Amino acid sequence: MNLLFIADPLAGFKTYKDSTYAMLVEAARRGHRLHAMLAGDLIWRNGKVVGHTRAITLTGGYPWFTEDVAEWRNLADFDAVIMRTDPPFDQAYLYATWLLEMAERQGARVFNRPQSLRDYNEKLAIARFPQFIAPTLVTRDSELIREFLAEHGDVVVKPLNAMGGSGIFRLRPDDANLGAILETVTRNGGETIMAQRYLPEIKAGDKRILIIDGEAVPYCLARIPAEGETRGNLAAGGTGVARPLTERDWEIAHTLGPTLRAAGLLLVGLDVIGDSLTEVNVTSPTCFQEITQQTGFDVAAMFIDALEKQVKGNA
Repeated sequence: MNLLFIADPLAGFKTYKDSTYAMLVEAARRGHRLHAMLAGDLIWRNGKVVGHTRAITLTGGYPWFTEDVAEWRNLADFDAVIMRTDPPFDQAYLYATWLLEMAERQGARVFNRPQSLRDYNEKLAIARFPQFIAPTLVTRDSELIREFLAEHGDVVVKPLNAMGGSGIFRLRPDDANLGAILETVTRNGGETIMAQRYLPEIKAGDKRILIIDGEAVPYCLARIPAEGETRGNLAAGGTGVARPLTERDWEIAHTLGPTLRAAGLLLVGLDVIGDSLTEVNVTSPTCFQEITQQTGFDVAAMFIDALEKQVKGNA
């Protein structure tokens, strides 16, 4: 296949843990041709969505890739376009999804589906599955957050468009900085955020469950917070420990899987704390390498299998 990865700059990849890198390695191993570009290099010109793409070759050493001279190519020329740009989900990201949706209408096969990247906000999407979530409030009103905090006694607040634990705060009623924190996270009432009841099970890990083409990887990565830290995210210093899925994990995965697949979401990362679903990550889910290294289960192979199946089925 001729594959195009839309991702952040390759030179900045931490190849020892990057999931997009794992995808690239597995695709190259199978003989697929690799290309890469930045989301900012998508344009619409003469009625076509085109990208400033570069063919890349993996070296197996350092630097880990070489690239050809960039050329403008129609996205429909590729067998698959894999959108792997990290959040924040800002205006630039939104514009990229619109351009990718235009490219779909011209014959491009884009994974994950651009419309679903918009429809499944990674925080708000849990509202589609209320049977699995803890008490949650979405608002920009600080007084409503204070009422929610008074009701539950211990809550976590977070922005709706970030990743890696960025902007997350744990709040208690006696916090001397409560007012300042609420002003900061809501930008003085100008930005909507999510508040969730604090889940003490976070101490055992914030589990990342990967769903590929509607099917769960049989192992999750429990991201355990560092001492004195609320967040389990690896980017926030958490430690990742791979574990088999629990009965509850399987219940969540089996329930959500068909819905996610029908939405054109080839790869999704569910975040589960204890028995509660906390996020549905669709932009650039990670943890491929950590799970594979600790369990021997080849997550990247499962992903490329699913991608090949999708492309063959749409041929």
